[in-house]
Parts: sequence; C-alpha cells; structure tokens
Amino acid sequence: MRDIVILGSTGSIGVQALEVIAANPTKFRVVGLSAGANNLERLTEQVKKFAVPIVGTTGEGSSLRQALPGVEVIDGPDSSRQIAALSCDVVLNGITGSIGLGPTLAALEVGNTVALANKETLVAGGDLVMAHGRDRIIPVDSEHSALFQAMFAGKGNDVEKLILTASGGPFRTREDLSTVSLADALNHPTWSMGPVVTINSATLVNKGLEIIEAHYLFGIPYSKIEAVIHPQSVVHSMVEFKDGSTVAQASPPNMKGPIAYAIAYPDRVPHATNPIDWKSSHTWTFEPIDTERFPAVELAKRCGALGGAVAAMYNAANEVAVSAFMKEQIQFTAIVDIIEQTVTRLGGQAISVVRDLDDVSAIENDARRVAHEALGKK
Repeated sequence: MRDIVILGSTGSIGVQALEVIAANPTKFRVVGLSAGANNLERLTEQVKKFAVPIVGTTGEGSSLRQALPGVEVIDGPDSSRQIAALSCDVVLNGITGSIGLGPTLAALEVGNTVALANKETLVAGGDLVMAHGRDRIIPVDSEHSALFQAMFAGKGNDVEKLILTASGGPFRTREDLSTVSLADALNHPTWSMGPVVTINSATLVNKGLEIIEAHYLFGIPYSKIEAVIHPQSVVHSMVEFKDGSTVAQASPPNMKGPIAYAIAYPDRVPHATNPIDWKSSHTWTFEPIDTERFPAVELAKRCGALGGAVAAMYNAANEVAVSAFMKEQIQFTAIVDIIEQTVTRLGGQAISVVRDLDDVSAIENDARRVAHEALGKK
C-alpha cells in the first residue's frame, strides 16, 4: 500500500489521479489533499470518498471544518506546503502556476518523492529544486513521462537529443492568428485540460515551458532539446541516442497512464489506460514547428539558456498575458509579444543564481509589473 498526497486535487490532474486510485484501492491510500478555494464542494466530496484524514485549502476553512468533522483542516496560503510535508510515499503536485514551487520544495525537504505535474516548479525554480537532486522527482506530464521511460533504453551519456512532441493545438493549420477568440483557443483538438494549460498549448508556450523542464529533469543542454508537431498525440516524446536509434513512448492521449506510472514507479499499474488498438489502421505524422507563427518555443529556449531567473520571467509574464487574454483584454497574438517585451526589458538585469523563494518572488514580481505595463500599451 502506497500513501499518496495530492496537491490541486480538484483540478484535472488531481481528479484523474483520484480515479486511478479509486480503481486500485489495494495499491494506494490517500493521506492528504489540498486545493484552492474555488471548488470546496468537490474537495469535501473527495475527502469523504477517500476517508482522507488531513485536507488543506488556500481559502478560509470554516466550511470544510463544518462539513468534515474529525478531519484536520489546514487553511490559508501556506496550506499546500504543509500538506506537501506530510509523511507519505509520493506527493503528486497538480497545482497550476508558480505557487506550486513552494510545496514541491517542502515535499523534497522532508524526503518525500514528488510526482511532478506542475510545470512552473522547474521553470521558476529549477536550480532550487535540483539542489535536492533528480532522484526523487518523477515527471507526470505526458511528454516528460515519455522521455523518462525512453531514457531507460540507454545510458545518460548515450543520449544525443530529446524530442518533445506537440499536438500543435487548435491553430496548427490556421494562417491568421490575429482573430483568434477565447472560445477558439479553449477548443483543444486532442487533450482535455484546464483553461490556462489549454491556452498555453494553443500558443505553444506550453511546449516552451516543457523544454525548460526537460533541461532540468534530465540534465540535457538546450541545444539538444527539440520539439516537433505530432497532431495525433499518440507518440508522447522520443529520445535519440548517439548510435542513431530513436526510442519513442506511445499510447492514446490520456493522462491516467503518466499519472499512474508516476505514483506507482517503478511498478506499473495494470490497465491504467487503454492501449493502442493494433487491429486498426493508424497514421502518425510529424512536422517541424512554424517558428514565425509560433515563436514561443525558441523564445523559451533562449530564456532558459540565459539562466533560471530569465525562465522565471518568461513564465510570470505569460501568466499575466494569459489572464488578460482570458478576460478578452488583448488579442491572442499579443500573449507571446508581452512575454518577449518583458524578458527583453528585464533579461539583462537578471540575477545569475536563484538562491531561495524570495529571489523567485522578486523576479516574478518584476516580470509581472513589466508585463502589466506592456498590457497597458496594448
């Protein structure tokens, strides 16, 4: 029996993780949950269903205490860090945004293994996380899970290149992106995700963030990490080895497979997701990214190569721009423009070493301020 803590339990990753756990009650036990204040009804239902002894919310916890007698309730902005530090086998971090960094560090500091679905943890604070080593971080993103699995085909010094696949989002074949609406951007062709991640996928910022993640997770230089469009989303990523061999991990687009692999590692959960139907005909295609229409990927690689502080700026500016787009204050194409303006203005001032969470907060606050100024000009 493996004890699991889930951060962001009411979000897409958290909900699917609980479905995996519910299907395997003899393998997993939920010992802690945390979530934001927006869906306390769902959080209450989860605690009851899985008999969770400790729950956290970033909001005020009086309603949870009333609804969950006998359950320890931790509330306030530091609640996820406290839940992450509970004694357990695996902490699944499914929080969206750079607020996920603190809980990741809290989990690692007490010796917990982290199943990491929070991209911003490594983008904003990769140097801080890597100070604890790579051994207790298991990736949950389908792309990084695929790379993690494919890497077992060779030694680290045999790796020539990492190739992350991207669906291309809803606008892969759309020439004019200036008239993209919010509804258009939220209509992803293959994946069901939260709104912020879905928009990041549409701009390919998501792929830029994943390249920065891959650099930290696997210790591979940015010059050896690429992304390629694969609309079918069946091949999740590939590793090219120095002998010319390429090893790919493939499965139908479903996050339950990577989630189950991460929380059960090194074991595999039977029937975690449906396999590929080899009795049917399949066509899988691959094509290069159009960097003129989708400049976010190359921008992310440049920011990552400049150092962790600039990557944190990239992420923070994107959060501001995506929020503005979701409020229909700016055009879709302005999202990456605002990111580039922010990192161009601040990149030369970036500190070379991120020492602690205070450094990350200061970097992000500067980036958000400059991004908001760029919004005003838009």
